[in-house]
Amino acid sequence: MSYSIQHLKETAEIVSKINPDDCEKCVKELVGIRTRGGRLFILGVGGSAANASHAVNDFRKIAGLEVYAPTDNVSELTARTNDDGWASVFVEWLRGSRLNSKDALLILSVGGGNLEKNVSPGFISAIQLAKQVGARVIGIVGKDGGYTATQADACVIVPTVNANNVTPHSEAFQAVIWHLWVSHPDIKVNQTKWESVVGTKP
Repeated sequence: MSYSIQHLKETAEIVSKINPDDCEKCVKELVGIRTRGGRLFILGVGGSAANASHAVNDFRKIAGLEVYAPTDNVSELTARTNDDGWASVFVEWLRGSRLNSKDALLILSVGGGNLEKNVSPGFISAIQLAKQVGARVIGIVGKDGGYTATQADACVIVPTVNANNVTPHSEAFQAVIWHLWVSHPDIKVNQTKWESVVGTKP
């Protein structure tokens, strides 16, 4: 069996194992944010930071939500990292943004953070702040979901089907899941371009 066949088989297996009820629970949280006039802050690092940027566009343009990603501001990100250290970047950015009970965090992460092992401490302190101010927490995470899964109000865990491919599948399925959300009839308020020109010649 070629690696391409293996990877695609793993992808299909993950699709069959994702819990749709968890997806629907996250959709309800997102509807709640929009209804109460709150903001969504999307946190991710590495490939998940790039996904956060893409997701900001989709939630704003398609879903009509007010959405931000701290990692989109490289000047502030690097200034805070240089001056105060990486672990506090997200939580201080959120404090500066006056995170409040109308708002929510969306954590995009391969592991979700681990308090005991001090893995992804930036997510952990951000989630703790959200809990303190009454903001909601949503997650799309891999492995067992880590700290995010234990603290989130709604969370989708990308199942592990091959321990050697946790990162690529987790990051790939972040996009699958948030695209499901913004396409959901309870969230989608604006038509996407190509679907709006169905029937026209290319």
